Amino acid sequence: MICENITTMPGFRAHFIPTDKYKTNTLVLKMKAPLSKEAVTLRALLPYVLQSGTKTHPSMKAIRTYLDELYGATLNVDLTKKGEYHIITIRLDIANEKFLKEQPSLLNKAVQLLSEVVLEPALENGAFVSRIVEQEKRALKQRIQSVYDDKMRYANLRLVEEMCKNEPYALHTNGQLEDVDAITPESLFAYYEKTLQEDEIDLYIIGDIDEASTLEIVKSHFQFPDRQDRTKVQLSTEQKTIANVQEVVERQDIKQGKLNMGYRTYITYDDDDYYALQVFNGIFGGFSHSKLFINVREKASLAYYAASRLESHKGLLMVMSGIEPANYEKAVQIIHDQMKAMKQGDFTDEEMTQTKAVIRNQLLETLDTPRGLVEVLYHNVLSERRRPIDEWLSGTDGVSREDVIRVASRIQLDTIYFLTGMEEVKS
Repeated sequence: MICENITTMPGFRAHFIPTDKYKTNTLVLKMKAPLSKEAVTLRALLPYVLQSGTKTHPSMKAIRTYLDELYGATLNVDLTKKGEYHIITIRLDIANEKFLKEQPSLLNKAVQLLSEVVLEPALENGAFVSRIVEQEKRALKQRIQSVYDDKMRYANLRLVEEMCKNEPYALHTNGQLEDVDAITPESLFAYYEKTLQEDEIDLYIIGDIDEASTLEIVKSHFQFPDRQDRTKVQLSTEQKTIANVQEVVERQDIKQGKLNMGYRTYITYDDDDYYALQVFNGIFGGFSHSKLFINVREKASLAYYAASRLESHKGLLMVMSGIEPANYEKAVQIIHDQMKAMKQGDFTDEEMTQTKAVIRNQLLETLDTPRGLVEVLYHNVLSERRRPIDEWLSGTDGVSREDVIRVASRIQLDTIYFLTGMEEVKS
């Protein structure tokens, strides 16, 4: 299946995945740190500043020109929130030199460029270049603002803020608008130095590679500053108990209401019941054959869309739907009914079989791209549980009806969030 070989090196882990499945070689560097209010906005800005200039290629234009010289290589950065960790991802895709006539040392150049992005950024006066920082601060403000313009994303963000108040998970991936202006080239550089000292760093190299020679290339380019010996940061996994379901109604000048409901599953990626939870979600709301889609959207015509998704490292289940404001009470009731049906085992063997097949196909599709493969493997870094790919497949196949009912019985509604128009909500 998939062979992942991990080498621990000073300051980071290197993951080698040799495969001839892809036409490109892909390098993905991930930096993981706990979400914190003090650092979230600095961290949201950092990867965009890093990709905008290095010591050798001191501007975005210079980097793009060099990438073109490397047969159209691509460099991207990304930020995600997984459980209560904030993850920076820097990805470099490059052609497999075996397909090129001249066979230049492309992999070596790619590793060198990635190491420069991370370890040798463009500097002035011992800090980041102020022009780059200001430009990226403007772009960050736009990214934060764009969530408010997309009401579907906004409703999901607000549900999480209300549901996870006083928990790090309530923080937004892109940080806080009010904190952007105060960031200076100096304060961002100080934070960058801290990340090199304290972040958990993993480098993935996927493609048609020779592991021994690639390891030597990595060793020659990635030398992290001396890092303090530190214990792995353990986040509190204590799960909130729910005394009362909170209901939050927010009004804006909109026509279509957004009804989002947040549940606590009390099950995370680390747990034995993880596969059963995936199957539960598939039957409940994860796919187009699910109960929410069929009963809320198709049969009752109450929603423009209705679906659910899991946050596997935080133990949350989110239901998202778009409804006419007048249908609020009806929609809430019918969603309650679907959850009740799951808890009572009111689903067919055919639904079980179909859901397992879709989960299997989804996983195999994800593994078809280097990016997807890294995301699947990185779950093992985020958790205490190592799940090989073949275990995902057999684990899902082995889920029984009783397993699904058992996980359903643990799930509790925490928060109902409704974004509606300015008129009164009618039942």
